[in-house]
Amino acid sequence: MTTVPIPSAELTVGRQGHYAGAVSRLVAFGADVGTSWGLYLLGQALANIAIKLVSGKTYTLTNHRILAFSILFVWEFFYFAYQWAVSGKTLGMAVFGVQVVTAQGAPITPLQAVLRTVGLGLTLLTLAFVVLQMVWLNGRADLLRPQS
Repeated sequence: MTTVPIPSAELTVGRQGHYAGAVSRLVAFGADVGTSWGLYLLGQALANIAIKLVSGKTYTLTNHRILAFSILFVWEFFYFAYQWAVSGKTLGMAVFGVQVVTAQGAPITPLQAVLRTVGLGLTLLTLAFVVLQMVWLNGRADLLRPQS
């Protein structure tokens, strides 16, 4: 029987303090989007069951789109802001070893977490606007040609 040598503390290099790259951030964000949407849909299903038990009527997302979108908006804000404020990482970030810290390496404050969440929302709105412009301009290629 052979034994596996256990590395000493001097040979072990920790990941703490290393800057997370674009790929690890994007993968963690994708995991967060999947997790938050899955939890949202689970909550919607549980709400539908509760409403059906109490009133006998079914609640579907297609019948109440504005309410469903409003709840989704609040849920997504809460999902990111709360987790960043409490631990500096979301579920997806924890899985992939990414954490939000200040420039000095300290945990972020709850206000910084809320501002970060607002910034994330503005970034996603800007991205959606740019993509919609690209789709519209692609259909209007005659606008891009020089006029003679």
